Amino acid sequence: MVNLRDLTLEELEAFFESLGEPPFRGRQVFRWLMRSKVEDFISMSDLPKSLREKLSEIAEIRLPEILNRKISTDGTAKLALKLYDEEVIECVLIPERDHFTLCVSTQVGCAMGCRFCLTGRMGFRRNLSTGEIVSQVLVALGFMDEAGLKDKPLRNIVFMGMGEPLANYRNLVKALKILTHPKGLHFAKKRTTVSTVGLVPQMRTLAEEFPVAIAISLHAPDNELREKLIPATRRYPIEDILEACRVYPLRKGARITFEYVLLRGVNDHLWQARKLAELLRGIPAKINLIPFNPHPELPFKRPREEHIRRFQEILLSEGYVATIRKSKGLDIGAACGQLRAEVAVYS
Repeated sequence: MVNLRDLTLEELEAFFESLGEPPFRGRQVFRWLMRSKVEDFISMSDLPKSLREKLSEIAEIRLPEILNRKISTDGTAKLALKLYDEEVIECVLIPERDHFTLCVSTQVGCAMGCRFCLTGRMGFRRNLSTGEIVSQVLVALGFMDEAGLKDKPLRNIVFMGMGEPLANYRNLVKALKILTHPKGLHFAKKRTTVSTVGLVPQMRTLAEEFPVAIAISLHAPDNELREKLIPATRRYPIEDILEACRVYPLRKGARITFEYVLLRGVNDHLWQARKLAELLRGIPAKINLIPFNPHPELPFKRPREEHIRRFQEILLSEGYVATIRKSKGLDIGAACGQLRAEVAVYS
């Protein structure tokens, strides 16, 4: 049975043509699928009854089930979603000053094995389908409606949840096309960010096919240390990643974000800040410093606040935009590197 949530608008038009229906039926269904509360064909009132009955027999539009929801003291919400095969993923709704940001997952688990990330300890289970990626946004919008969170819009989508987005490239790009389509949810491409550890071939393909904002999980100023922290990146040295960044198309005034998790005594030395500044020279860069979020299962420590500020000051003095990420959702395990969903945890 085909899940119509896996299809772009163009694919939906072709699907209905294959049924002997006019293409505009695909456009009608696409509009319905962009509503967070639509879970069956019967409610699609502008379709003929006979077509709705036929669709109920040959297709589906299932949404993940909210298995659990946790609300942080800072307003961050973490949603655990159960998929059709009983796997569980997490997405995070983050309140900002005048809007919300949604952190979306692209895989069940992750194969990158980052030493400082709980998701990596899950291992890799499977890729999410296009529909499962898009559905996280729809479920989050439904949750916001249910919780009365209408004072601020959901404006930003960041693919920084569970998994390496570019390792699920084809489903990711289809999801991007659906989420940014003017006839759909119409998220701005400049407010849609894909984070990657630096899968160079996919970075180059994304640049040609559907360039959105991009963030590079760098975390070290040299290959030797980076390979220890992110074992899966051995195939892609920093030099190749930065070359792909230099040719990545950016809108006027935009920058590539470089994410750097600060680990005490590992990558937070001040000489490493200077080396990082030299490494990124010539790239329109924003450096997002992320003080490590401690967890008993991980062998790292968070740097002291004064040391974090000194690291930042060096980058600022070198002319970079350098911010220190304020971790939100720490008390509910929703901060950077803390997402890890196991069925047993929620059963």
